[in-house]
Amino acid sequence: MATFSRLVRFLAKDGRTYYGDAILPDGVTDIAKAKQAKIIRGQIFGKYDVTDQVEDIRLLLAPLALDDAKTVRCLGLNYEQHAKESNLPIPKFPVLFYKPITSLAGPTDPIPVHPLAQQGTGLDYECELVAIIGKACSDVPEYSALDYALGYAIGNDVSHRDWQLKHGGGQWSLGKGFDGWAPYGPGIVSSKIIKDPQNLQITTKLNGKTVQESSTKDMIFGIAKTIAFLSQGTTLLPGDLIFTGTPQGVGMGRKPQLWLKDGDIVEVGLEGVGSCVNKVEFTKPKAKL
Repeated sequence: MATFSRLVRFLAKDGRTYYGDAILPDGVTDIAKAKQAKIIRGQIFGKYDVTDQVEDIRLLLAPLALDDAKTVRCLGLNYEQHAKESNLPIPKFPVLFYKPITSLAGPTDPIPVHPLAQQGTGLDYECELVAIIGKACSDVPEYSALDYALGYAIGNDVSHRDWQLKHGGGQWSLGKGFDGWAPYGPGIVSSKIIKDPQNLQITTKLNGKTVQESSTKDMIFGIAKTIAFLSQGTTLLPGDLIFTGTPQGVGMGRKPQLWLKDGDIVEVGLEGVGSCVNKVEFTKPKAKL
């Protein structure tokens, strides 16, 4: 049975939504450029088949349907240079927080900014490698931890620093958990293709200008160590997502500080995977009846 190379979920020109294996031209690795995909039948985390049926891609969606996605875990301060720009010590253990599943969004979806998050300043971007768990695991050793990864995507851990750091009572999730604040994609590249996730270029562009540019080798806790650590006493399930931290260059750490505004275009990219391009959209208060 064939396994996927680059998993996508997409709206086809026939109006239906499918899982598929993206078809890319020779030499192209950005899944966002895929125009067609081979349809996948079955269960992504069970038995499935990559068929010979090809459909045209009209729109790439979040790689996992909400029914297939599980817990969204995130790491803070996981790049050495980012910890330094934040004027914080290098952590001895992974700094873990969670986002609600409703924060997940697709690679071209708008980033909605609720009126609550329009108060004050501090709307920020964070490009992050996202590891997706493919098999249930607990207490796994570091040397075999990558065997449990379905694959990798690029994501944006959208954050509001006031709600994260000033109003959250020491908990970060208030400033990171708004709807649509975890766009990721443009697909999931199989761990069979990306065998070494610790040597990939990772970037953010804001309105076309590069504001973050680093390598995943600057991670303090690599993917294998992260999966092994998070599985100690806690079972990781198929469909769990792990946003693995951001490199230096976030708006909070710049001088002067650089905050996202209504209408900004944010592009996060990961070598071998592709890019997500999302527009910041300030939403209006709902009318009171």
